[in-house]
Amino acid sequence: MTTSPHGRRAVIIYSGGMDSFTVLHQALAEGIEVHALSVDYGQRHHRELDTARRVCQALDVPHQVVDLRAIHGLVDASALTDADQALPEGDYAADNLATTVVPNRNMILLSLALAKAINIGADEVRYGAHGGDHDLYPDCRPEFVRRMQAAAEVCDFAPLRLTVPFLHHSKAEILATGLALGLDYADTWTCYRGEALACGRCGSCRERLAAFAANGVVDPLAYEADIERPDRAGGR
Repeated sequence: MTTSPHGRRAVIIYSGGMDSFTVLHQALAEGIEVHALSVDYGQRHHRELDTARRVCQALDVPHQVVDLRAIHGLVDASALTDADQALPEGDYAADNLATTVVPNRNMILLSLALAKAINIGADEVRYGAHGGDHDLYPDCRPEFVRRMQAAAEVCDFAPLRLTVPFLHHSKAEILATGLALGLDYADTWTCYRGEALACGRCGSCRERLAAFAANGVVDPLAYEADIERPDRAGGR
């Protein structure tokens, strides 16, 4: 790991998905000393954590995975944490993805990240909430972020910064930022199912594919063969 010549150190909440992958690399490009934090809260798409581990190992970025599976009974009302619930399919929208809300997830993750920042002497926490999440996820909305920023300023003897670089950006805009940085999105995992191939049917996959289509780029991730692919001119 390279220490920042500017003395800047940040904790990045890193799920292994597209948004946090871009946040992490953006911070590295800014010369920040990055410490990645991932959380196992019993999510069905556990594969994202394996992806995060591989990326951090390749980058020589310090990476900690916190085992929070003990809280599963507190957050198991979500289709992302309850394997007995059907995962909704279709485009990313509030009317069909409400069951994927994990209760209070980002407040839990931010609390852990702020604690780690205090512990290692970092002065900043970054996470990848983005504009496309506002309608669906309350803990990705600007008002939530403002309140958590205020908490970060008073949770220790010295104020911490909470930075959410893509709060008002779409998934397509986030991807455009990453492509400009030369990032390979084969090193990310998005699908809620977490199986060998991305399903291409869940809301998360559909939003990802639409972002690639909007940028005129084919998604390098492997998908099930029988799905529609808007990122390809022929659709499949």
